[in-house]
Amino acid sequence: MVVAAQSTPFSLSSVPFTRRRSFRQFSVPRISASLSPECSPLLRAAHHTVDTYVKSGMVIGLGSGEASDLAIRYLGQQLRSGSLQDVVGVPMSARSASEAAKSGIPLKYFRDDFQIDFAFHDADAVEESTLIAAIGRRRRSPQEEDDYILRQKSIVKAADEAIFMIKEEQYKTKLEGSIPVLVQSLNWLAIAEEIDDLYLGDAEVWRRASVGDAGPLGGDFPIVTSDGHNILDLIFTTPIPSLADVAKSLDTIVGVVDHGLVIKTRCTVVIAGETEVRSVTLQTSH
Repeated sequence: MVVAAQSTPFSLSSVPFTRRRSFRQFSVPRISASLSPECSPLLRAAHHTVDTYVKSGMVIGLGSGEASDLAIRYLGQQLRSGSLQDVVGVPMSARSASEAAKSGIPLKYFRDDFQIDFAFHDADAVEESTLIAAIGRRRRSPQEEDDYILRQKSIVKAADEAIFMIKEEQYKTKLEGSIPVLVQSLNWLAIAEEIDDLYLGDAEVWRRASVGDAGPLGGDFPIVTSDGHNILDLIFTTPIPSLADVAKSLDTIVGVVDHGLVIKTRCTVVIAGETEVRSVTLQTSH
């Protein structure tokens, strides 16, 4: 058992933050999945996730992405073979609903009163010290952009336990790149300017376009969801010292609806290497 060291607080111009929780990180021994060496790393991670964490009778949050697609297909195979029974899926996106339907997995659609036993999902990146996950970086089809961050985070948070499946290079101490931020479309520019002021010199803020090339204002066709939200990409130009501090700062801004940072207290990351799979679990200590 290793007690994870706290990361350096993120330096913001006007908002000081302190870490309120301490974490313990448990590294599980490396696992050799019973697949041929030619199989893709994410396929091994998907099989390991289903074999290790999914039990008969569970309600499962079905994630979205390449690894989640593979896990959904394998889960369908296990149900058809009788290795698993009475599993119900709750899809996080139109993509995961389609994969589950084709795989013969019974579906229910999420409501706030749902009891979800377990959820798996792809992550774009995971912070090593805290297992905070970044999701939603990639631009999707207009149908899938429709408040997907809200739906996916709601299902992950409702689950008793969550798994993020990633490749080795996506598991880092200090992450780089973008964080999507869902904002109210009305007065979006003022919200973007406030975010930009908060991270002046460290990040750029661009409104996400539905088609065409990206640009700071989102071009002629910016994404507007059915609930009237825009998506801003907060693009960090240097490594991010603390995702927890970024999440906390975004949560203080009026007009920010949600963002692509997922903080889950009962969380495991399944990491797909070239020849093996390993998992890391993080739990809060009280």
